[in-house]
Amino acid sequence: MASNSAAVSAASLESTLTRAWMRRGWLACLLWPLSLLFGLLAALRRALFALGLKPVTRLPVPVIVAGNILVGGTGKTPLTIWLVEALREAGYRPGVISRGYGTADGAARPVTATSHAHEVGDEPLLIAERTGCPVMVGRNRVAAGQALLAAHPETDVIVSDDGLQHYALARDIEIVLSDARGAGNGWLLPAGPLREPVSRRRDFSVRNVGAGPALTAPGEVAMALVGDRAERLQDRSRTQLLSAWQGASRLVAVAGIGNPARFFATLEQAGLRFDRLPLPDHHDFADNPFAALAADIILITEKDAVKCKAIEAIKNDPRIWVVPVTARIDSALAEHIVEKLRERPTA
Repeated sequence: MASNSAAVSAASLESTLTRAWMRRGWLACLLWPLSLLFGLLAALRRALFALGLKPVTRLPVPVIVAGNILVGGTGKTPLTIWLVEALREAGYRPGVISRGYGTADGAARPVTATSHAHEVGDEPLLIAERTGCPVMVGRNRVAAGQALLAAHPETDVIVSDDGLQHYALARDIEIVLSDARGAGNGWLLPAGPLREPVSRRRDFSVRNVGAGPALTAPGEVAMALVGDRAERLQDRSRTQLLSAWQGASRLVAVAGIGNPARFFATLEQAGLRFDRLPLPDHHDFADNPFAALAADIILITEKDAVKCKAIEAIKNDPRIWVVPVTARIDSALAEHIVEKLRERPTA
């Protein structure tokens, strides 16, 4: 019970900081001078790469980087999965590289059917499971890309899950993903939520509108997250429409992702009423937060499921159901990406 309380407290602290970053209140103003220093150091680092004073490596295949300049979860994993599928439909053989949050060391390593989330990270494991494409994780994106190509020489395009700020890796296409938070208060860390200025260059801008209306700014493409069914964690072949639980009592939604509110909104769109248990992003579930829940049905995200299925006490809990979501994006974006890839000069 104590560990559950600690997890909730950590999530509450994240939420407090996130709220502070949405406006220019006293806390943000207090931190503003530090954000100027952060911006200066970030600009200097970018300049060192741009001027060739720090090495930039170009891989022998095109590289697409999909990331965000906003701290916290914006939906990069569904976008990466969508990119892989769109590239395959266009005839490419994509591979994915990722940092691999929480991995023991930074060495490049493949994500396989026997990998565990604590070894390769929850998001890369989910990408590998959903797409079946080669996935390599590593702190150094260049080394990860080189290792992937060595292990899978048939790969002809690499998608980097995050890594906009990893300037050592040359990229052909940059996609900046945002969500309903926009740019928050518009300030850089730590006074605001931005890693880089909103004005930073990009090839495409995508706005994750979740399950809500497609409200985007000029030049942005809307990404909707669609999920209308659940799969039992104990047996993923058993499915249930979310609408079947409308009016159900003792229903709890649990989310250990960057933006739990988005998951909860998806369930609300399905007409469900439920109690909420937000957890910190990348929560490891070793504390089994489900054990003390007075619930008949527990709904979790697919990202959390890749960790929960490896924990004996959790994976056999018949109350737990997984809610997969799929990115829905205008096919015109895929066409523009493919067109830009074909413009790339061959080595």
